[in-house]
Amino acid sequence: MDYQPVVVQKHARPATAKHSPESRYWRQFKHPVFIKEYAPVTSIQFSPSKPHRYAVTAATRVQIYAPRTQKVTKTISRFKDVARSGNIRPDGKLVVAGDDTGLVQVFDINSRAILRTLDSHKQPVHVTKFSALAPTQVLSCSDDTTVKLWDVPSQAEVVTFHAHTDYVRSGEVSISNPHLIVTGSYDATMRLFDTRTSQCEMIMGGDSSNAVPVEQVKMFPSGTMALSAAGPILRLWDLVAGGRCLRAFSNHQKTITSLAFDGSAGRLLTGSLDHMVKVYDVSSYKVVHTMRYPAPVLCLAISPDETHIAAGMSDGTLSVRRRQPKASEGADQSFAGALKSGAFETFLGGTLPAIGQGRTKSKIKPKPTGDVDELRIESRRARRLKEYDRLLKGFKYSAALDSVLRKNVPPTTAFSLIQELIHRDGLRSALAGRDDVLLEPVLRLLVKHVTDPRFGEMVCDVSSLVIEMYTPVLGQSPLIDSLFMRLRKKVLAEIRFQKELVKTKGALEMIFASATLTAA
Repeated sequence: MDYQPVVVQKHARPATAKHSPESRYWRQFKHPVFIKEYAPVTSIQFSPSKPHRYAVTAATRVQIYAPRTQKVTKTISRFKDVARSGNIRPDGKLVVAGDDTGLVQVFDINSRAILRTLDSHKQPVHVTKFSALAPTQVLSCSDDTTVKLWDVPSQAEVVTFHAHTDYVRSGEVSISNPHLIVTGSYDATMRLFDTRTSQCEMIMGGDSSNAVPVEQVKMFPSGTMALSAAGPILRLWDLVAGGRCLRAFSNHQKTITSLAFDGSAGRLLTGSLDHMVKVYDVSSYKVVHTMRYPAPVLCLAISPDETHIAAGMSDGTLSVRRRQPKASEGADQSFAGALKSGAFETFLGGTLPAIGQGRTKSKIKPKPTGDVDELRIESRRARRLKEYDRLLKGFKYSAALDSVLRKNVPPTTAFSLIQELIHRDGLRSALAGRDDVLLEPVLRLLVKHVTDPRFGEMVCDVSSLVIEMYTPVLGQSPLIDSLFMRLRKKVLAEIRFQKELVKTKGALEMIFASATLTAA
């Protein structure tokens, strides 16, 4: 009968150790680049047009970064006070930004020249954004409680809204309707304005019993729903139903400071002062992934092609996480583009390659060919045995045990071998005749895993045998004596812990029994 190798026991991992496909995707954003600014980073925005440069606003300047190199390509510093909300126009040619003097300025992104100056606000302007469907219009929201829509060519106000009663710190123009503007204010309300009527069409929030400043608002691309962040709570509003709150949920411990959608608006990213960025599935609003940052997050943005996540923090740190897109993601576009450009001529005379395969070899093995009645003798290669299996096969129990007590051997392998020695009735002979040098790794293994629920019972059995065999020689080696003392302390601590668990279990059973009787 052939020798049967030792079967290494596999223990179930905790549920938290498994990552869902969603989590594995967001974990691809790695290799973070940390860039230190001179002041807190208050705004980040990616350009909708390629190569998706992004504007970072900090202190008295707006810097334009290249996503490939993470290097500054342009620096706009013509501000008299702290700059706010640098925003790149959808075509990538202009930049608009406000400052704490109340000034709104439009710059040429290449020459950095000031093209327009809009100076109607009396207090700091925290929001400046281009309209996606009307690129010649700019939205500005100020601490003077006003919301303005500007016509850039004429430097004139298209409309001004005075409905808010406190600082207006967030707002945006709908990307599905250029006449709709949603804003959030420190008066604890989110409002929907219509430029055609110059009126506030909808008020959401503002309950006096829960008056928390609205830090951020975000409208869905469809224009039918909107999100608001007030404190650590997110609220979803149905604009079609007159501003009805569909749900309120909170997964942050501190104030939410930023909201961002991914490229398809299927995932929502939220940044908070609790150092966390959470990713929500908008179909269920469950958290599918969490990212931790070293400081409170003030602003957050994800690139339209979903290859970069940029976060600005209160300590002046800009963090950029990158994801390397797979070749298959752009294979269809690149192949179609090659055909459109006339490259199809290069394929004449041969078969077209399968889209998405590229240089990868086909994994489909060809079917074997031969005569139907042909007899084929299969050759089997002998399996190579592990070192401990070879020693066990030669009945060298002590050497087999020594081979699994090394640092690079996982504990599951070591205890599987010990279990095999117990079955062979060879554990005593494997432990016998050891000096302090050979006994030390055995005791260290027992001390390390005596409280591990996977191996605790086996550790107790082995410990009893070791104590029985080596009690007559205790006191002859300080190292061995100290290891025995550590083992005793860990066992006593585990016993105390188990007693506390039993007490807690009893108390919970009494509470549950009382609750059941009360409900009945």
